Amino acid sequence: MLSSSPYRDVKVIDVARKAGTSPATFYQYFPDVEGAVLEIAEQMAAEGAQLTHLLEGRSWVGKAGWQTSQDLVDGFLDFWRKNDAILRVVDLGAAEGDKRFYKIRMKILNSVNNSLTDTVKELQSKGKVDKDVSPAAMAGSLVAMLAAVASHQRGFQTWGVKQAELKPNLALLVHLGVTGKKPTK
Repeated sequence: MLSSSPYRDVKVIDVARKAGTSPATFYQYFPDVEGAVLEIAEQMAAEGAQLTHLLEGRSWVGKAGWQTSQDLVDGFLDFWRKNDAILRVVDLGAAEGDKRFYKIRMKILNSVNNSLTDTVKELQSKGKVDKDVSPAAMAGSLVAMLAAVASHQRGFQTWGVKQAELKPNLALLVHLGVTGKKPTK
């Protein structure tokens, strides 16, 4: 329903009807529509925490590094596209200052952010990334960029950018941000 109706227009009666149940049954499980959305968002955030697997044990050197950045971009954009409707509500709630939605958003973003921070630190320890780079700042910037691009995927089409063009260019930015180097393709 969230993909076809604005969040604030979804009413308990509509949800109950769509689920083939009564509003009374709905209220046995959830206090209101927002409560149901939060439950769905928590489940989605648990799935989002798995985004860390896109980076675990991966190399950022040579062609493998280019593949890692492409896989991260693909996985992140796919996750966002799959969960677009609920993520729009999470983003809206977080932007309005609702700490419950903010925590859910951060749970998703932290899985990638923490892994990228560790990656940059590891590359620094091996002398492959400049010591003046702040791992947390770089990772946070890249994750914020990924989230912004992911939530704006449809908008790129209005600029004449095809999905097939977006992914490699975004992967290039991620690779440059993590390694400081142009990828080996």
